[in-house]
Amino acid sequence: MKMNKGLATLAALCSSVFVVGTSEYLIAGLLPQVGADLDVSVGTAGQSVTAYALGVVAGGPLMALLTSRLPRKGLAIGLMLLFAAGSAISAAAPSFGLLLAGRVVSSLSHAAFLALALVTATRVVPAERTGSAIATVASGFTVATLLGVPLGALLGEAAGWRAPFAVLTVLSLLATLLLAAVLPREDAPSTRLREEIRVVTRRPVMLAIATTAVGFSGVATVFTYIAPLLIGVSGFSAAAVSGLLLAYGAGSFIGNIAAGRLTDKSMSATVRGVFGGLAGTLLLVPFAVVWQPTAVAAVLVLGLLATATIAPLQGLILRHAGAAPNLAVSANVGAFNLGAAAGSVIGGAIVAAGALRWTGLAGAALSLIGLALTYLVLPRTRTRTGTRTRTSEKAAGHEAPIVV
Repeated sequence: MKMNKGLATLAALCSSVFVVGTSEYLIAGLLPQVGADLDVSVGTAGQSVTAYALGVVAGGPLMALLTSRLPRKGLAIGLMLLFAAGSAISAAAPSFGLLLAGRVVSSLSHAAFLALALVTATRVVPAERTGSAIATVASGFTVATLLGVPLGALLGEAAGWRAPFAVLTVLSLLATLLLAAVLPREDAPSTRLREEIRVVTRRPVMLAIATTAVGFSGVATVFTYIAPLLIGVSGFSAAAVSGLLLAYGAGSFIGNIAAGRLTDKSMSATVRGVFGGLAGTLLLVPFAVVWQPTAVAAVLVLGLLATATIAPLQGLILRHAGAAPNLAVSANVGAFNLGAAAGSVIGGAIVAAGALRWTGLAGAALSLIGLALTYLVLPRTRTRTGTRTRTSEKAAGHEAPIVV
């Protein structure tokens, strides 16, 4: 019965994350319609994407601090209702200013809800399945990218850009009901505000957050411009690129789940293996894209590895955060978004310099920096006799605890 309750909780959290994740990039495919309807340029309409991202990066930690003493179940329901309100404002917005307001309102719940979902997920499974629980919840985002965003864009093309936001409003309300039905009741956390701040400023936690931001920026440097790369260099048609991106999304889903299971066995080996694989793949991208078969292989491998960082990196944060994880996990969620934004800027500068083909080299360098940072977050220790020992996997329950 306890296992069934745990599975129901994970399913509810994953479904809710799917709804939230769909909202983040949905509007990117609807910008021309938004601009025409609200009488702004496409470039101005694109600020709605930026506003959401900034809301996640800045608002997530702020919301985590403001809600740190609230009961977890009530907070989850409240955050989903806040998201529903933002979606409803966006759907009904008569002006671009109100659309921005709706996007910011939704974004405020994004990082805080995901952080809450990840922490809750690890509490309803045995300690040795922490990585799998994180990956299960995070898969809501990969499915959102794979299905939610393109389906929302299709709905927007057929029924207008407001329709997907109206559907998101309904789905978020349904997710709220599901959370109310299955989430276990928990007492309000006993941790104080200063404890949350003290945890997030600890060296291992800050290094783990930096690893997330730097490492994920390597993926974003290439992926942000993957469509023009495949069309302009590899010679694929736009339709073929759409199919490849679908395959990329499917690979991301598989890679995330697989990394969760591997994290249960060895967090350090998984995170280093993923970053090493990313560095190698990104390094080969500029050479692989000149021939279509190798370009396809590079896209598929990149998809498998891109989201495989989520489970081990979030596991790192949870391991070092101890009894005060909410702010730290929320900040790490923001670090993924910050990394995506930084990677887009770096890739954009390379593309503007006429070096579209070579974005992979910058991505590989960033992934290597991320790999190097993992050795600071998960350093090897020595026994009293000087023999090297493996890094702690306390979270997975397999190796001796690390001293930090």
